[in-house]
Amino acid sequence: MGAGPHAPLSQKRNDMNHFLDIHKTDANDLRAMIDQAGAMKRARLGRPKAALDEAQPLKDRMVALIFEKPSTRTRVSFDVGVRQMGGQTMVLSGKDMQLGHGETIADTARVLSRYVDMIMIRTFDETILTEMAEYSDVPVINGLTDRTHPCQIMADVLTFEEHRGPIAGKKVVWTGDGNNVCASFLHAAGQFGFDLTFTGPAQFDPEEEFMGFARQKGSQIVVERDPFKAVEGADLVVADTWVSMHDSQSAKERRHNLLRPYQVNTELMSHAKPDALFMHCLPAHREEEATSEVMDGPNSVIFDEAENRLHAQKAVMRWCLGV
Repeated sequence: MGAGPHAPLSQKRNDMNHFLDIHKTDANDLRAMIDQAGAMKRARLGRPKAALDEAQPLKDRMVALIFEKPSTRTRVSFDVGVRQMGGQTMVLSGKDMQLGHGETIADTARVLSRYVDMIMIRTFDETILTEMAEYSDVPVINGLTDRTHPCQIMADVLTFEEHRGPIAGKKVVWTGDGNNVCASFLHAAGQFGFDLTFTGPAQFDPEEEFMGFARQKGSQIVVERDPFKAVEGADLVVADTWVSMHDSQSAKERRHNLLRPYQVNTELMSHAKPDALFMHCLPAHREEEATSEVMDGPNSVIFDEAENRLHAQKAVMRWCLGV
């Protein structure tokens, strides 16, 4: 016999925060995450990599890690980060989920919300991310889409500030393709208060929407075709891969021909500030977008970037769950 209506098994949490994009997150919250990431990293100095964090803020929490796109850094850094904070992960591939094919994104989000405490998704189409967040009763984190890569840029800001202090007011130069990582760098320019110059072929300019956001926030956003002029006075020079794993061979060759003048090499770096840092989010095609001499040189912080994915994402996850 029924005893009246039952309470719903799942309902939206009042303290729930999605981390979908840098420009959709309050600037003060972003700053707090960077500061917390640095504090957590310092607290781990000298401790075994596999050790649990003393506070264990994710104790008894389950996090779903969904990968429609293959990954090394995103998968390992999120998995390790959850475990270090005392939680557990469930790693699901696109083949496991068949997102949007056998079941709608909305229904998948509703079902997963009954099982896990948080969802990280690395996918292709931005609408998959936004629909997942719209119908999820737990926080959703953007692990990458074709348009943006906010977790990477949180790690990059943390890395820059470790080496050179506050990034506000600095000049960042992006070379090559105005891709999803570049988009998030532009969002970060507006939110953290630095300037950004893009140098690359007109065919690969960043979207006007991304540049417009940063300009509205007061950042100086410049498009300069001459890479040597672009890097003058740069505090940071950033490159990324020129090709996608999905590009055809002919498409790769066309892109290489257009982007070759924008390779980051010793000559180009000599036109930036003497202490300018070099970043690349990896994986890299050495001797293409950047030379090994630069990547392995004294101003390169590419492996600090890779490590800081772990620390930055731990802070993002804590913010999402309010812990």
